[in-house]
Amino acid sequence: MASMQEQNWDLESGDCIQKETSSSSQTPSSSILSSSFLRRRPNQERPPVGMFKQFLNNLRLVFLGTKLCVLIPAIPLAILGQCYGFMTRQQWIFALSLLGLAPLAERMSFLTEQIAYFTGPTVGGLLNATCGNATELILALFALRERKILVLKYSLLGSVLSNLLLVLGSSLFLGGLANLKMEQTFDRKQADVNSLLLLLGLLCHVLPLIFGNSIEPQLLDDMDQNSVVWLSRTSGILMLVAYGAYLFFQLRTHRQFFEAEGEDEDELSENEAVIGFWSAFIWLVAMTIIVAILSEYVVGTIEAASDSWKISVSFISLILLPIVGNAAEHAGSVIFALKNKLDITLGVALGSATQISMFVVPVSVIVAWTMGIPMDLDFGLLETSCLGFSIILTAFTLQDGNSHYIKGVVLCLSYAVIAACFFFHKMPADPTKAGM
Repeated sequence: MASMQEQNWDLESGDCIQKETSSSSQTPSSSILSSSFLRRRPNQERPPVGMFKQFLNNLRLVFLGTKLCVLIPAIPLAILGQCYGFMTRQQWIFALSLLGLAPLAERMSFLTEQIAYFTGPTVGGLLNATCGNATELILALFALRERKILVLKYSLLGSVLSNLLLVLGSSLFLGGLANLKMEQTFDRKQADVNSLLLLLGLLCHVLPLIFGNSIEPQLLDDMDQNSVVWLSRTSGILMLVAYGAYLFFQLRTHRQFFEAEGEDEDELSENEAVIGFWSAFIWLVAMTIIVAILSEYVVGTIEAASDSWKISVSFISLILLPIVGNAAEHAGSVIFALKNKLDITLGVALGSATQISMFVVPVSVIVAWTMGIPMDLDFGLLETSCLGFSIILTAFTLQDGNSHYIKGVVLCLSYAVIAACFFFHKMPADPTKAGM
């Protein structure tokens, strides 16, 4: 397709510039449009000139450009409560920090996409894939620093289950109800690729579990336990290799599998940078620092919240944390399903689950290795079974290339059963932390 010349206002300099665009220069639609519904339409007037006015304009776009801005006041309240101690109950620090992470996760996605417009499709797609689950990754790193390995495992497992069952299930359910008189179809190629990656990740979880349980407990010595850790580290490296191949497949050789069809003109018109490169980069760094602060509060106060609310730490880690962290993706997935754009819905839900399973989990294992922490991929029999059944159930749900609301009902009820299971489940003592 011939390239077209279009005029855009450069918000960094206030000048009108010519930008050449073509269909081949766009990043995959599933990543660009994943949460665009949450954003307020920017003012199309000429941007203000001057550094102070530019700062005010960027401030408005970053903090007030999302419908989740109503949760932003929770951020300073959590920070002030922790720093000055006017909140004597730690569970309120936990609750405010958890609420504050929701708009920050959506804003980090927005800023990453803004940078992607300037870096090109390959670097932009890689950046979007890497930062797509930055909140979960930062939470994982702080859990590692506090030696809360089980909290880390449960939160990552919960994020995968939430995307596969709750996000995808509610999207298919509501999308099916909204399109009862219309057949909902999607391209199976994207779902097949993500299902293969998820099954590979499941294999890397099952093997350490089987390896550790294949030896009698009375015969299990330190050497065998160390072998499980080294098997997990080896599997983690191979998972990262597989994820790198997946990115190359997605961004280079088979991009057509992941590009949504049927975008309307309104959506395409929103695919323009509304903030300059350096402004987006600086705001992204600032958002990352704030997310790190709130993540530290969440990890440090999770036990206090569990004791106060009489809810198990396993339920909070596996159910509550992922629901809040995936709030923006969840809402975006539902909106696109209502518009009968299931390809984008699958890109959001399955893509995020694949990122967590094949990138964040092995990175956590490798980082724990560098910190001298013996973290393995043995998440436990109950936990790994829930993961396996969820992946298989999702793969069967998407095998025929069409959808209706009963598929969403089954996925949502499956998530409810798992949530009920871990509501009554008590997290065992963390051996890594107990040995310190």
